[in-house]
Amino acid sequence: MKIKVISADASRAEELADWVRASGPGLNVLSAEGTVAGLPEVINGSRPGLIVVDGVDIDGLDAIGLLANSHPEVDAIVISAEQSPAFLMKAMQAGVREVLLPPQDGAALQAAVQRMARKRTSAAPAPPAAPVQGEVLSFMGCKGGSGASFLAANLAYVLSVRDERSVALLDLDLQFGDTLLMLSDQRPTSDVAEVAANIGRLDEDLLRSAMVQISGKLAVLPSPDELSHSLEIKAMHIEAIIRQARQMFDFVVIDIGRSVDSVSLQALDMSDRIMPVLQLTVPQVRDAKRLRKLFRSLEYPAQKIHWVVNRYQKSGDISLDSVQQSLGCKEVVTVPNHFAGVSASINQGVPIEKLARNNPVARSLLELAQAIAPMENAKKERWLASLFGN
Repeated sequence: MKIKVISADASRAEELADWVRASGPGLNVLSAEGTVAGLPEVINGSRPGLIVVDGVDIDGLDAIGLLANSHPEVDAIVISAEQSPAFLMKAMQAGVREVLLPPQDGAALQAAVQRMARKRTSAAPAPPAAPVQGEVLSFMGCKGGSGASFLAANLAYVLSVRDERSVALLDLDLQFGDTLLMLSDQRPTSDVAEVAANIGRLDEDLLRSAMVQISGKLAVLPSPDELSHSLEIKAMHIEAIIRQARQMFDFVVIDIGRSVDSVSLQALDMSDRIMPVLQLTVPQVRDAKRLRKLFRSLEYPAQKIHWVVNRYQKSGDISLDSVQQSLGCKEVVTVPNHFAGVSASINQGVPIEKLARNNPVARSLLELAQAIAPMENAKKERWLASLFGN
């Protein structure tokens, strides 16, 4: 692989080039004195597969982005003391593969070059394993305030901790999504709109870098902060994001929101299970019946739809049997009413299973997770023992 190392200081460029040469055999490494603005002149003629650019500031990323557009075959590693979220996000958008702090001994730079070399020098790769096809679960509120977002976020968390399954939570309530707030107080550096804007470069690295890592097994792709950004998201973007996510995670949990449009329909089409959420009130049951008609018109099989009654109370005015008759379904999932526990979980931004494991809502989510992904009896017993301290 041909590599060119560029720095404004010639001796620094050669020092970096020596470290790169030590990364492994078969590397054709050249050094050059130059600036980010002069990259086209440095690249033209030599045609490296990888450039290592030293001393890049946030303004210099514009030149790297232009280079990526004109020479998509050239990968870039950037060395910069700037490591702010804004810088890292702009670097990702510019097509930079890795951003490194100024190296002291060359180890980090060599590791980065080795990763890039492995991607490029597999002349005869082994036949790829069949891609993982994670299960897609979509929650959709029959009416505002149904609790669909809370259930989506908390089920995603339970699935990720009970059996070490990897879970992606995609917030596709593009106007008013807030699933991240229900799990963490972390501030996102990217969102669905940012990924959609760079959909041509979508791969595992880009999607992971755009997500907020809640735990080792759970990551969230938030909805846009700016309402105007949601208008740029199209069905084809959602298709690509879900397809990529299900190759990376065991489960992809989606909060769809209430809108019925090309974006939400794309997510529904790709879902293995659709979980419409309603409460036992006349307006919500009426809207549930409307959704049922929509699902039938889309020719979704009955086994794909799993109705969820949230805040269920046996003493309510509307019986569960009457709802089942109205919706033409034999079974519904029920989540009990426990306003205080759910409210505390939402306000603190802590999953209810983590905040209050013995809460009836937490227990019902565990039962739902078991129904979706059954654990072996021995593993289940160990899980329950650790969970409830038995």
